[in-house]
Amino acid sequence: MDKMPVIRLNGVTKAFKDTVVIRDLSFSISRGEIVGLLGPNGSGKTTTVRLINGVLAPSNGSIRVFEQDPMDESTDVRARTGVLTESAGLYGDMTAEQNLAFFARIYGVSKPESRIYELLRQFGLEEHRNQKVETFSTGMKKRLGIAKALIHQPEVLFLDEPTTSLDPEASRDLLGYIRELNKKDNVTVVLATHLLKEVQDLCHRFLFLHEGRLIETGTLRELADKYMQSFKVRVETDLILETSNYHGYRLDRMEPGFLTFLVETKEQIPMLLRRLLQDAPIYSAEILERDLETLYFNVRRRLL
Repeated sequence: MDKMPVIRLNGVTKAFKDTVVIRDLSFSISRGEIVGLLGPNGSGKTTTVRLINGVLAPSNGSIRVFEQDPMDESTDVRARTGVLTESAGLYGDMTAEQNLAFFARIYGVSKPESRIYELLRQFGLEEHRNQKVETFSTGMKKRLGIAKALIHQPEVLFLDEPTTSLDPEASRDLLGYIRELNKKDNVTVVLATHLLKEVQDLCHRFLFLHEGRLIETGTLRELADKYMQSFKVRVETDLILETSNYHGYRLDRMEPGFLTFLVETKEQIPMLLRRLLQDAPIYSAEILERDLETLYFNVRRRLL
């Protein structure tokens, strides 16, 4: 991953008349990162995406995308970025192929026929190329929406609530496409969502918004190290204990084939496992309550 920032916000504020929706927002995103812009509805995620894309002008502060101002140099910036909004922005009375051909012309794509064919095949829509989009399922529209956003091979992709209204299988497939795109072409992805469980394993880093303010940022590991006060370790083992204290480690729960211990620091975990291995085999070990959703609420409790 290239550490060079492709997006930089410095002290950005956005107000609509007397209502401030973005407050002194500063962060940067490096080339090749998948960054989750997280927060509840109304936290400012969509407004932030629109500011970065030059759809809205900031009231104060500066925004740079590829070291360019997205308002003053919008044509250059949009030529290198793609956007998928919640509605996908497709024309229902046109076919899938016609939609992609239309946007290919707007972006001046060279050899549009081969690019359209490639995207329809990549997103499993080849056999539906002549079908009107108004007849598509929600999942098919989302896939075509990403194809539309990628028609001009952008370097940065913005996704605003991309999995809303999708069933679990369609959501998994869509996130899989995003992961592969990042891995294969090093596309930088900014993903705005309130569905934390879905993006936990996809994003390299997370930005937490609350009422237009950035309240925390970090990788999953960094957030866990900072906000977990203790660790629950669930171990699959044949060992059976008769007491709640095992060589100074507190037994929190015992189930058939599993023991759950409560330890004070992460450094104690390998010490516990080495001690267990002296008495019985270990088949698996898992740190519980280390998921993104739990960490998110820990952040809110500590900072709000």
